[in-house]
Amino acid sequence: MKISEVAKMVDLPISTIRYYEKMGIITDDYILREQNNYRNYASEIIQYLNVVKNCLAVGFSINDIKSMISKNGMPKDEQTRIIKEKISEIEDAQKKLEDSKQNLYDFLKLDITCEKGFGKY
Repeated sequence: MKISEVAKMVDLPISTIRYYEKMGIITDDYILREQNNYRNYASEIIQYLNVVKNCLAVGFSINDIKSMISKNGMPKDEQTRIIKEKISEIEDAQKKLEDSKQNLYDFLKLDITCEKGFGKY
């Protein structure tokens, strides 16, 4: 499968797919080289890139993903620990956002205006 076909099927720019190759996110397991040195991707790349996209969507970084790939498999308990750690990070971020939202509501209650200068009533 050509890179343009892969890009279209997973809704990623070609440049992103090349970046993933450069970073080691896409391993040689998914790339076959033709005689003219063109890339030919295995069909399994589609599911693999969808997993990568989902990992990024839930907050894993490229480096997190690269680290998980470099382990070439991991025990179920380690996978569970990593996912629970990410859930905890998300819950912490939600708490901070909720606190920030409450602070803004508190500002509205105080009826602070900036007409006479910042923070002057």
